[in-house]
Amino acid sequence: MNQKVIGIPIVIMIIIIGAYIGITPSENTEIPKIEEKTEFMNSSELIQTNVKSLFKVMAYDNDFQMIDGEKIWRNVYYELDESKLDIYQDLKNNKKSAVVFPIFTAAAYSEPGFYTFYRGECDQEFHGVLFREDDCLTVKIDEEYNPGFTSSANGLQVLSLLGYDVITDITIHQNPNVLVQYEKIILLHNEYMTSVEFDAIISHPNVIYLYPNALYAEIDFDEDLWEISLVRGHNYPEITIRNGFDWKFDNSIEEYDVTCNDMKFSKIYNGWMLNCYPENVLHKTKELLAQIRDF
Repeated sequence: MNQKVIGIPIVIMIIIIGAYIGITPSENTEIPKIEEKTEFMNSSELIQTNVKSLFKVMAYDNDFQMIDGEKIWRNVYYELDESKLDIYQDLKNNKKSAVVFPIFTAAAYSEPGFYTFYRGECDQEFHGVLFREDDCLTVKIDEEYNPGFTSSANGLQVLSLLGYDVITDITIHQNPNVLVQYEKIILLHNEYMTSVEFDAIISHPNVIYLYPNALYAEIDFDEDLWEISLVRGHNYPEITIRNGFDWKFDNSIEEYDVTCNDMKFSKIYNGWMLNCYPENVLHKTKELLAQIRDF
């Protein structure tokens, strides 16, 4: 088998800001990196927004939409604020900890992909290729991803800035024992994963399930073709199947709470689970970041 190996630990290079994850399949060690998003460079200026946060919140000045008279930035990028270094000192990672970037989930949400199938829209032409119904349930892993709301872009950036190691689903699938070296594992919106990764996660003694709906559907990862396929879960292959692993601690219903007004963790046998989807509040909530550090 010509495996594509993800280096352990993964090296993260923050070139400027942002969360642009590059993964280049090769026979050699791969280095996912966080680098500047450049699609607006020629026509826009990168500015600091007035978004309330513990960090500088940057965006390109034309990358927004107006909703009810309010400017909503589409893609934001975080920087450390030099005036808040004392705060970061109290919040930064203080253990051997790793955050798991949900690359399988990012792939599943690409188009055409799993959600094209769920919407019943797969039976049509995409990019000059005619897709049939089940074709959308096999998706290539792209060489680079620009994480969004469903793949925890804010969480990834903020925790990386606070000194947490970043690994990926692929890291764990290829070497599940990598988790042994970490005292704490932080999951983001890792909705899709292989059975190998699932077993490794539930066997670790200290997992922070930071986003609801993690460990929800089983996929197969073909390392030769560099693609994932849905195996079980999310009402597939039977409409009655929800959690593909039949995991009794599934908390997917709580992912719809994105305001986190009553945010709290609950204890389970191998860690802690948050009861809301914190993507919009993590960057500005000191108490939440301190709790993550202290677990």
